[in-house]
Amino acid sequence: MLLPAALAGCAGAQPQAATLASTTPVTKGRGHAHPERVHAHPGRAAAAGAPAGVTERTLTFVDTSRRVRFPHRAPEPRRLVTVIRYPAAATGPLPLVVFAHGFAVTPAYYFRLLNAWAAAGYVVAAPVFPLENLHAPGGSDESDLINQPRDMSFVITSMLALAGARGNALSGRIDPKEIGLSGQSDGGETALAVAYDRFFLDPRVRAAAILSGAQIPGAGLYFPRGTPPLLAVQGTADVINQPRFTYAFFARARRPKYLLRLLGAGHLPPYTDEQPQLSIVGRVTTAFFNLYLKHTAAGLARMRATGNVVGRAALTVDR
Repeated sequence: MLLPAALAGCAGAQPQAATLASTTPVTKGRGHAHPERVHAHPGRAAAAGAPAGVTERTLTFVDTSRRVRFPHRAPEPRRLVTVIRYPAAATGPLPLVVFAHGFAVTPAYYFRLLNAWAAAGYVVAAPVFPLENLHAPGGSDESDLINQPRDMSFVITSMLALAGARGNALSGRIDPKEIGLSGQSDGGETALAVAYDRFFLDPRVRAAAILSGAQIPGAGLYFPRGTPPLLAVQGTADVINQPRFTYAFFARARRPKYLLRLLGAGHLPPYTDEQPQLSIVGRVTTAFFNLYLKHTAAGLARMRATGNVVGRAALTVDR
């Protein structure tokens, strides 16, 4: 089954086709992450799954116009196994949020946060990046980071194509005018590039929540006019993505922009299983997406109410 997949808005992108492969099991697992990038707890993702009221599906999108090279193998098309969640009872088109995982993990590590967004009324798509994921053949390879922004745009295009076609589970479920991005660590760098980098800019994006992210080294000038609202989230005790990296791109961003500081928090746990930080992140990001993708008037007040927690979190609002 071929789906149109022109990468709208990506500089230098050429028309391409996405092949929708058969449904495959969600990538989950345990293992050792790269010690310099993320300290993953064995079994953290073992309980991943969709709660009552949320439907989870896993599809594989194949980008035949770009290649990936695994160790000891010939180059092959980029296959993006994508975990999709959405409210089971939803009837009309919903906003889409595409999430990018960090280095040497998979989307399953973030299942609680992704489930929270889906339960709040979003279609959530989380691709497994071919070379940076925990189970990549030959081990996780960070050199592929520069290719991931176009993977995210490709997933947006593929999801919209499914929603616009008849006879599938996503038919009519996505509002093409309301698209958000998020990502953590290397995934935060990926999402930041898609939303704000002149080399990768995708004008379909209407809001971006960047979790412990940074600028991709050597990438283009950020934050041209017309780029979407930004929510930057950063643990103040993060020694992997140090706060100064988030503060640097936040300072350059155009208004409206928001900075959620997680006081004393580290790199990965606030977005996977550490409480109350995970709940704070879930509530503030949901309120942010509600404000800019659902245009909910109470979104800003909700952000302020949930993002300022004595001793735990502080929210900066710059509108």
